[in-house]
Amino acid sequence: MTQRTVFGGDEQAKLIRERRNELHLTIEEAADRANVGTKTWCRYESGEPIRQDKYRGVCRALGWIRFPIDSDSRGFDFERYRKDECWSTYLEREFGEAAALSFAVGSELLLDAINEDLDELRSMPKGTHLGQLPASFLAEDMPEQFMMEYDYEFLYQMKSELLLLRSRAHGANQLHAGSVLDELIIYLIVQHADCFFEGEESLFLEKDWKDWIFDLFSDADIEMFLYSDAYITDINIYHFSHWAEEQF
Repeated sequence: MTQRTVFGGDEQAKLIRERRNELHLTIEEAADRANVGTKTWCRYESGEPIRQDKYRGVCRALGWIRFPIDSDSRGFDFERYRKDECWSTYLEREFGEAAALSFAVGSELLLDAINEDLDELRSMPKGTHLGQLPASFLAEDMPEQFMMEYDYEFLYQMKSELLLLRSRAHGANQLHAGSVLDELIIYLIVQHADCFFEGEESLFLEKDWKDWIFDLFSDADIEMFLYSDAYITDINIYHFSHWAEEQF
């Protein structure tokens, strides 16, 4: 199986930069073709890792079928995440290795996405929400009904809660979603991990590996209410006004 994760480094940076110049593309044009921000593209050209869910976009922008680096020497660095500070032996014990790995990987990717959007919102007028950004790393993944609520203050709150969850997950500490915001963050963590693991089927032999979050929540209400066409009124705990409240 062809590996589609690019782990960064000077060789990657040189190849991307040279190919972009060969195609006479500006950084802005290349980033637009890849559907990433210009700051993200600049990081690729400085040798920082490319998220697996962005890999195809980068290849498309540069006219490559796959990245021209010997992929046989590259692969998924499982041990790197096992040693991560937010590796949860609780999740591993209760729900399996896939749960612990998806939390470690997905929470890192989600944190990166939040920081990207915070950077964009920081330069916009107060009250600007994710739906108004020219390119958002989170907008399409967030519940649609409350899009106009996702401003800088909310994203900062979301980031703080994510960091707290990552801290709580360390070692054998029990991971608990006490609020709708916690549930949403953990749900998004798994969605980001799912994108990252695309093409890495050998990591997860079971098709339902993502279902651990519903066991953790004891229900699938987050999908029923926030990711369906249902209209949520303000008396429902899944209404935006209640997301930060301790509910569970």
